Amino acid sequence: MTSIRPLCAVLLALSLAGPAMAASEPPSPRASVPRAADPDAPIDLKRFMGTWYVIGRVPNFIERGHVASVNEYELRDAHKVGITYRYRDGFGEPLQEVRARASVDPDSGNHGWRTWFYRVVPTHSRVLEVAPDYSWALIGYPGREMAWIFSRTPDMDKALYKELAERLRDEYGVNTDKLKRVPQHPEQVGKLGFEVPNAR
Repeated sequence: MTSIRPLCAVLLALSLAGPAMAASEPPSPRASVPRAADPDAPIDLKRFMGTWYVIGRVPNFIERGHVASVNEYELRDAHKVGITYRYRDGFGEPLQEVRARASVDPDSGNHGWRTWFYRVVPTHSRVLEVAPDYSWALIGYPGREMAWIFSRTPDMDKALYKELAERLRDEYGVNTDKLKRVPQHPEQVGKLGFEVPNAR
């Protein structure tokens, strides 16, 4: 899902070295990044709820230029979720908020989501993968044109971000040439690989 914005229904991740190699070579950075034993295993919706910071995304015309982007998920019924998307157009700009609701398909193992904005036709998104400890998540969109990297904290080290971006590309077919990091702190603005805010 989400990532999330009004105006349209848009919106709202390893190859481990073999045992023989591991014995003779230093561990690959990839080997240090935990992943779900089975990315398609059912998602625990209760654990998935709460705060998710948008760390990276393929920019789209709805979310382009947003900074400090955060999604809040609240389980309201068995498979009904309330969503609040908060963002700024720049770190000196006021906080803005968009509310939406989502329906989660239990037959998909809770991976498939439909999200409504202002009662318009729903968008479809998929939770591609979640960390074993639910510390990060990869979100995809039909057609693989858009994707998001979520984290429970506003900070993610470069090695983890690189690994997750590679998973999006190699395992989920996302064109990560367009993937940008979302500034969560003012000092990230202007740095290589980060999206440019709408207001500076």
